[in-house]
Amino acid sequence: MLLERKVGVLMRWWEMASPCSETVALLCQEQIPPLTAHLLAVRGITSAEEARSFLAGEDSLLDPFLLRDMDKAVERIGRAVEEGQKICIYGDYDCDGITATVLLYTYLQNVGADVFFYIPDRDQEGYGMNMGAIQAIAAKETDLIVTVDNGITAMEEIAYAVRLGMDVVVTDHHQPREKLPACTAVVNPHRKDQQGGFRDLAGVGVAFKLVCAMEEDSSGEMLEYYSDLAALGTIADVVPLKAENRCIVRHGLESLQHTQNAGLAALLSACGLADKPVTASSVAFLLAPRINAAGRLGHVEKAVELLLCEEEESAAALAEEICGYNKQRQILEAEILKEVALQIQNQPSCLQERVLLFSGKGWHPGVLGIVCARVLEKFGKPCILFSEENGVLHGSGRSVDGFDLIGCISRCHELLEQYGGHPAAAGVTLQKEKYEDFYAMMQQEASNMYEYMPPAVLRIDKLVSAQEITVPELKFLRAMEPFGSSNEPPVFVYEHCRIEGIYAMGGGKHLRLKLNQNGQCFYAVYFHMPPENFHYQVGDLADIAANCDINNYQGKEQISVKIRDIRLSEFPQDAYFEGREQYDRFQRSESLLEDSVSRSIPDRADIAQLYRGLRDRSPFYGDYDGLFARLGAQEKNYCSFRLGLEILTERGLVKVSREKRGFCFSVPQMKQKVDLEQSPIMQKLHLIKG
Repeated sequence: MLLERKVGVLMRWWEMASPCSETVALLCQEQIPPLTAHLLAVRGITSAEEARSFLAGEDSLLDPFLLRDMDKAVERIGRAVEEGQKICIYGDYDCDGITATVLLYTYLQNVGADVFFYIPDRDQEGYGMNMGAIQAIAAKETDLIVTVDNGITAMEEIAYAVRLGMDVVVTDHHQPREKLPACTAVVNPHRKDQQGGFRDLAGVGVAFKLVCAMEEDSSGEMLEYYSDLAALGTIADVVPLKAENRCIVRHGLESLQHTQNAGLAALLSACGLADKPVTASSVAFLLAPRINAAGRLGHVEKAVELLLCEEEESAAALAEEICGYNKQRQILEAEILKEVALQIQNQPSCLQERVLLFSGKGWHPGVLGIVCARVLEKFGKPCILFSEENGVLHGSGRSVDGFDLIGCISRCHELLEQYGGHPAAAGVTLQKEKYEDFYAMMQQEASNMYEYMPPAVLRIDKLVSAQEITVPELKFLRAMEPFGSSNEPPVFVYEHCRIEGIYAMGGGKHLRLKLNQNGQCFYAVYFHMPPENFHYQVGDLADIAANCDINNYQGKEQISVKIRDIRLSEFPQDAYFEGREQYDRFQRSESLLEDSVSRSIPDRADIAQLYRGLRDRSPFYGDYDGLFARLGAQEKNYCSFRLGLEILTERGLVKVSREKRGFCFSVPQMKQKVDLEQSPIMQKLHLIKG
């Protein structure tokens, strides 16, 4: 697809961890290997007691009654069970909401409650509670609604339910607004008046804590029954895997290995995970997307049916059906990505904006968030995608670390019908005629909030040598699992590696590199990097950011190195990111930031040096970032490089063309002298310098 054929790879800021050396030394004294000690210190573990507890997996559950209103929720639900009142669980259509619904429904059925569930249709009803659903639930003579993974912002809907004679208990983990819903109980770890407890629970985590409270269990007995569902939803919702979440996921992964849930067992088998170790990664990339696909495409009832299924044969059929929805979801994603790529091709300047916004008619709203994440990953900027239907735009957004997307959206609230979310992800609805105003206001508010736009970041845990990463060290590291949000798989950097071999894999979809670091050779795999997009060559000296693990090949344990990012050694990171910010500002006709104006504007000597560097490499195949990396040591910063290149191109001294293997930068033969002062860009720069 066109977006995937964009030449090159997003440049990310490599943020190097620098833990306290005294802490690392202290942990090493406890017979913890140096590499593990370093990684523990990076994650904020500073004492021997904390380290032992973390490595032993001793994270435990806290008293569920530490959560505000939990006592009120337990009392009201308990009374409904005892008196045979009808209870409705109001859920959500993503994996977190589905698992929360199934978990609480299963529990209430087991204790004899008169219970049913309601999950809104994503296409017809959208996220959260709505008036039509409340009416339908009331028509079933419902006495009590218990929300899971939603409800915290449904003020009007909950008030309507109360007017219809129903009590409401809200359990949610999304950010509350200034006022809480007026109802029987609001259990949400993010309440501003929350004093204790763990705040980073997923929606299913809050539902699980409710079940623990109903059973007066703070020792973890309920983990035996519900940790598989709770772990699936927790991993899917990408909440931090620490404290209670880590406890839930550790137990849940063990439970998934021999789950008694026929639906989960069937899904594991359909994903090729039967009789294989189940990891947080396999849950995140294989199980969760399939459950999410059903909800995203309007078949949420199939996902719930699967997780409630008790017959193996029926469960197997449902699992295959859900895998089919996942394939359909992938096709829809590809179609939207293709349209986004065409919009970029027709208006390349949109990539210079602070926030990327795209819209299209008929884009399936259920996959917008996933596509948005793909665009974010490709271009490293906050992004919102809108689907237009009947004059209304429904959008889903994703953001880079450091940019508060929901904060920016909330500053535009007067233009919006609905909005909600958190700093990293948000949903928004507005009328089509207000889109242009919203587009402009988002850019302005982003400018007001951030003088420098936060770059995409790759966090590096440690610089290592090929000799330092050993099988025993990596085995010990496994005690730090499960890896996930806030406990990411360690990223190591091998500096100054000479590329000695480049080999295509997987039919040209991936690469395998032979690397030599100080005389030690090793191999590394670069997944999803086709050869035509890899603009490095044998002999290049590069720095490799990678995850490391152990593979068992023909009975022999070997170190597996999986590349996350690569750049030429001595890449001028500061000059690149400083200059990229300035170049975007120049392209938007904004004033340049004063602290680096002199480094961002090329003079004649800079342009002459750039010309000579290009002439020596002509023709050069790659992208602009790759060319800057080759010339970066000579350049003041990225903005100076790009403007100098554009001046040379304007005056015909350099030719830039797009070819199958990437951009081609070439220096044609010139028969006469060219006056750079005739360049419109050069003249504009003179005005800026004054």
